Amino acid sequence: MSRWRQLTGEKSGQDYADRFAELARSGKDTHGEARFCAALLPDGARVLDAGCGTGRVMIRLAQLGHDCVGVDLDASMLAVAREQAPELPWHQADLAGFDPDRLGLAADFDLVVAAGNVLPLLAPGTEAEVVRRLASVLRPGGLFVAGFGLDEAHLPVPPGLTLAQYDDHCAAAGLTLVDRFATWDADPYDDGGYAVTVHRR
Repeated sequence: MSRWRQLTGEKSGQDYADRFAELARSGKDTHGEARFCAALLPDGARVLDAGCGTGRVMIRLAQLGHDCVGVDLDASMLAVAREQAPELPWHQADLAGFDPDRLGLAADFDLVVAAGNVLPLLAPGTEAEVVRRLASVLRPGGLFVAGFGLDEAHLPVPPGLTLAQYDDHCAAAGLTLVDRFATWDADPYDDGGYAVTVHRR
């Protein structure tokens, strides 16, 4: 069972969406992840949002002209995404068993993004397999971008995945480290409790 399912029971989609809507109404920037990814991409790039949740990141990237696909296991989150953007492709699937062929997807994405603590909230022991599967759908030269917490201040669950472990998983999947930042605003990484990492296939 994923840590996310243990934490939420996979029934928190609307609450999650409401929280970000309130942040947006208060003037907070809720598009940092999409802006970060868009800066790495050519026009009209193919993007896989892995663990897309309610679609906040993917919907913005689609608005910026990119060809996006969202995948998530949580039906409550996908219900919100489909309501907000019914024209976009949303797929329910476990990332630990993610198979693009079964979903009718071409494995030639320019970028895969895993935002919102997707990786630390996987089922324990599946992290390497998820990274392998996500890396395999990138075209040669494609980018894998992941942002996640590393300590209790940045995670809703006890810390598990370390950066060293994550980098090892990426290397085993044929990915090369490009850069690492402390935030989605590309602040330099300072060994803090949150990291945004870019790898290339």
